[in-house]
Amino acid sequence: MEPILIFKALSNETRRQILLWLKNPEQHFPPLELSQHPDGGKNGICVGTIQVKAGLAQSVISSYLLTMLKAGLLLSERRGQWTYYRRNEETIRQFAEYVQNEL
Repeated sequence: MEPILIFKALSNETRRQILLWLKNPEQHFPPLELSQHPDGGKNGICVGTIQVKAGLAQSVISSYLLTMLKAGLLLSERRGQWTYYRRNEETIRQFAEYVQNEL
């Protein structure tokens, strides 16, 4: 875990929103969109679904997701032509401990 990469990733409101949305996808994404995911969104949400929710260009969302992936906040899984993203709860837990104990 590299705290500086996480702080940089979290310095953008949309990236923070994405992290929040992925915490409880069933609360933040329409049921119809989740029904199109193989597991109902429990093991990740595809870029296109996140892009629609954010209302930004897919290239921007892909860039944001890559930043969060490099910071360790997300995990990705390629299934066919789609890439699904979910939170990396272990890194988020470690970061929370770091903030609580070190700052």
